[in-house]
Amino acid sequence: MTFIDRSFVELNEKNLQYLLISNIFLLILLFVFIFVEVKNSIKFDIDKDGLTSNKKYITYFSLFTLIPSILISIFSLFLFSFALEKYFDRKVTTVVNNSYELARNYVEEVRNKIQSDIILIAFDTNKSANFLNENANEYLRFLRTQKIIRNVDEIHIIDKNKKLLYSTEKKEKYIPPVDKALNLVLEDDRPLKIINTKANISAAIMRLQSSEDRFLYVVKFLDKNISNYLTESQEAINFYYTVEERSTGIKISFFIIYIIIVSLLLFISITIAIRFSSRFFRSINNLILASTEIGHGNLNTKVPEIKTDKDMEVLNKNFNSMISRLKNQQEKLIINERYKAWGNLSRKLAHEIKNPLTPIQLTIDRIRTKYSGQITNEDQQSFKENLKIINSQIKQIENLVNEFSDFARMPKPTLKRNNLVKLLSENIKLLSEVNKSIEINLNKKDEEILLECDKEQISRVFINLIKNSIESIEQKVEKNPDFKKKILIDISTNNDHILISMEDNGVGFDENNIKEILNPYYTTKKNGTGLGLSIVNKIINDHKGELEFIPIKNGAKIQIRFYFNDNRNINS
Repeated sequence: MTFIDRSFVELNEKNLQYLLISNIFLLILLFVFIFVEVKNSIKFDIDKDGLTSNKKYITYFSLFTLIPSILISIFSLFLFSFALEKYFDRKVTTVVNNSYELARNYVEEVRNKIQSDIILIAFDTNKSANFLNENANEYLRFLRTQKIIRNVDEIHIIDKNKKLLYSTEKKEKYIPPVDKALNLVLEDDRPLKIINTKANISAAIMRLQSSEDRFLYVVKFLDKNISNYLTESQEAINFYYTVEERSTGIKISFFIIYIIIVSLLLFISITIAIRFSSRFFRSINNLILASTEIGHGNLNTKVPEIKTDKDMEVLNKNFNSMISRLKNQQEKLIINERYKAWGNLSRKLAHEIKNPLTPIQLTIDRIRTKYSGQITNEDQQSFKENLKIINSQIKQIENLVNEFSDFARMPKPTLKRNNLVKLLSENIKLLSEVNKSIEINLNKKDEEILLECDKEQISRVFINLIKNSIESIEQKVEKNPDFKKKILIDISTNNDHILISMEDNGVGFDENNIKEILNPYYTTKKNGTGLGLSIVNKIINDHKGELEFIPIKNGAKIQIRFYFNDNRNINS
């Protein structure tokens, strides 16, 4: 823009030198920036992954962009130089000059004609002055006749103050001449030409000798297209010779522009290649590392979810899904083996404990019968209380044995279509009587949510979990009695599963022990056996579901998912 004198920087030799130096400095700065950016990209995106194919891919991508860019730039410079030389050919110069001269001659011809026309009009006006000055209507008719005969657009008679006296046009169309033009003809009888290119007007003004302080002002409109063409031709010829004078400088500036464009293309190509290949090959590298870990038996590994091509994202997602399924199957096998082992142990333990319970109970009955009449009244009460304590402990042992037996003999579920909302409502109503101070609420979107399940086993799940929440709240009441005791149960359906959420504001559970909660015989209760949640988890697993424990502030939350298809991910 500066070379063609269309910039805010003034066109001179000194400024051009400053611009060239600043361009060279910016160019060097650009190359430094490219070098640093590429170096960092290679360091973090290529060397970090360590894939040879990645480096080759980037090298080929950069070469495929660089080589055509250089060839196109050389060809463009040659073509531009050739075109610039042709631009200044003699024939082009002649055409440019002739077109300008043609427009200028037209305007000059109109100027000369308006000058001759005003002299003839003034002559006729002076000759008829005596007659015209006495009759205004005849004066106007005379001027209109002159307008037609001389082929002009406007004729005005004005005084020295530019006041309109007579005119062939309406008063509002009258545009007075400039003061400078009027002053030049005040004491001069010769006509004065006026040109206003912007308004497309060629005019002339002349003093009338027959009338004191009266002036003839004649206007002729130029052809609008010719006037515009004259202005454009003037600008074009100025531009043409400016370019001719500075053709060498323009070539240099275009050479610099091409170097910058090629540099930018190279930078963009390398950057795109690095980003694209890094996304692509990093995904492959992640898959290789993950498959190696799986080969070593580590099913906890995951392929990082990074932004890449959609096909690679689908591949990563499917790979992670496959790992989850493998882990799911492995954990199911482990759980089944564990339950089988604990079941065998429970069966033997229940058998060994249950055998002596009957003789003990019979012995206590005999002691009560034999010695109740021999003990004095003072020791009678103590004797009865001791027997009561023994009976109570025997019942606890019996309950424990029954739980062992239930755990060992857990039958396969008998699946029938049941309404879970109804099962929950019935169990909530039953357990609400255990502690009426605890508020138990059920949120449900539908009155009927059906699942193929074993009614008795699912009821046992609900009873066990709600009972645990009640006991957790009662345990918290011992330390802090002043809080609103509540249990919130929510049931809803999603696309592929039923979600049941149970939340209470009891003591909660320790995050560090979440993984051990489901282990048989693990318990934090004083009189617990540790079998309740294990039985619950086994029932849920047998029903294609999963159990999840979520620690929350001031309480605990349990979520149960029953899947319509076996698409479980074991995260509990």
